[in-house]
Amino acid sequence: MSQEYIVEAEDTGIRIDRYLSERCADISRSYFQKLLKEEEILVDGLPVKSNYKVTTGNRIQVTIPKAREPEIEPEEMKLDILYEDKDIILINKPKRMVVHPAAGHYTGTLVNGLMDHCRGDLSGINGVMRPGIVHRIDMDTTGVLIVCKNDMSHQSIANQLKEHTITRKYYAIVHGVVKCEEGIVDAPIGRHPVDRKKMSINQKNGKNAITHYRVLEYLKQFTYVECQLETGRTHQIRVHMASIGHPLLGDAVYGPMKSPYHLTGQTLHAGVLGIIHPRSGEYMEFHAPLPEYFSDLLRKLRTT
Repeated sequence: MSQEYIVEAEDTGIRIDRYLSERCADISRSYFQKLLKEEEILVDGLPVKSNYKVTTGNRIQVTIPKAREPEIEPEEMKLDILYEDKDIILINKPKRMVVHPAAGHYTGTLVNGLMDHCRGDLSGINGVMRPGIVHRIDMDTTGVLIVCKNDMSHQSIANQLKEHTITRKYYAIVHGVVKCEEGIVDAPIGRHPVDRKKMSINQKNGKNAITHYRVLEYLKQFTYVECQLETGRTHQIRVHMASIGHPLLGDAVYGPMKSPYHLTGQTLHAGVLGIIHPRSGEYMEFHAPLPEYFSDLLRKLRTT
């Protein structure tokens, strides 16, 4: 894959590895440094080093070698299936399960289990690494996830996601007392300007992101809330709630490093997913019950 960039005046003086990483959110700065060493990146037709500072009018050509996709093996595993027919399957994903294979996680993912369960009946639109996967939730987020068994259903659900017509309600416990019982966070989300593993409110390079929230219960120094997504950006609820001063309990990335309750990641559960069925055209809504750890924590917070 080849890409070309023309440096504008406002970017003059920025290191080339930083310049490129800010324009390609899915590619790390260290990977661009590797490409520079391998002379896969040329400036005005010539190779440069990572510390090269771009200047107005520079023509940057980037060649990204095609990644070799590892062979993903089916794995027998117990899946919590909420609903299944010939077009779609709804899974209640547990904590610590990765949705699809990626670097460091080529086994034990939901995709491995789906490949065994569905025996090849998964959509192929997103390639061999993400068969059937039209959206995902974080490893430490639990709850309902839809998987598509054919390209027709995949295209339908993808269009519904794009048009923001899917109902997606999440339940979370956040730090502090949320003063407004209902509210909307409307703030664009993009890669963090310094820590590329994080997302942040990014007015310049972020994508439109809207979260509706409402208070379900006050728990002294915490609040139990429902968050409904209008858009679906990476880490959207975690970033948005942290941005208004109420990071999720257990979220060491966007909130306090230490949790008083020995939690594994954020307290966030995808409880409701509503779609128009791709074949019947009927609205269907699926509910995933709160996981045991979440219910136990709520009971503990109510009595402390």
